[in-house]
Amino acid sequence: MDEKELLRSYLTMQREHVLQVVDALDDEQLRRATLPSGWTPVGLVKHLVMDEERFWFRAVVAGEREAIEELGRVAGTTWTVPADVPAASVVQAYRDEIARADAIIAATDLDAPPAWWPGDLFGSWRLHSLREVMLHLVVEVACHAGHLDAARELIDGGQWLVLTD
Repeated sequence: MDEKELLRSYLTMQREHVLQVVDALDDEQLRRATLPSGWTPVGLVKHLVMDEERFWFRAVVAGEREAIEELGRVAGTTWTVPADVPAASVVQAYRDEIARADAIIAATDLDAPPAWWPGDLFGSWRLHSLREVMLHLVVEVACHAGHLDAARELIDGGQWLVLTD
């Protein structure tokens, strides 16, 4: 397995973790806030769609003008899902965005620099290649999968990985 495939496989494991957690929840549970901050599982999935997959792969790595413009229009709303938007459609959007990101990964060299960068959004911090973006996303998605694990346990007692004696 080459380095790109190894990175993609670890990212895929984290994405599947997220999907397995949310696939077990119904619409009401996906919209339930369990922490004082008020985020919901479906809101977190929307964040993964917009601020992680779309932002990093379509905007930063590929420089897709449409994605960049859309992200500018929706800034500040990516954690909220209106009541008239089915939670299942947000989860499907995540699956769709993963497929688009994977196509970008397949078509891009690991050492390729970003095609676009969001000005000074992150101060002096910067990612310099697809490799760094992929590593960053493995960490981000894993972190959010852990958040979903905690929310899921509070919602219905479900646990992702339970080791017994």
